[in-house]
Amino acid sequence: LQEITLLADKLDVSEELTRLRAHLDRLRELMDQGGDAGKRLDFTLQECFREINTCGNKIQDAQISRLVVDFKSELEKYREQVQNIE
Repeated sequence: LQEITLLADKLDVSEELTRLRAHLDRLRELMDQGGDAGKRLDFTLQECFREINTCGNKIQDAQISRLVVDFKSELEKYREQVQNIE
């Protein structure tokens, strides 16, 4: 039973999803502010990337893996755009 609990904890991505939601909210705030937010946007996108990557590592499912790759690809596009405005 203890091993099952430990395994369930390792597969639980609720904390990562909570942090991802907070990062996405922060991105929205930064974009609404405008001005000189390039570095902050870049760092926040980097944090989103980390959370998505952790979710992908924890959940070993082909469909989820495809979604993770798609999400990371979109994040990378945004990071490139943000780096151009710095």
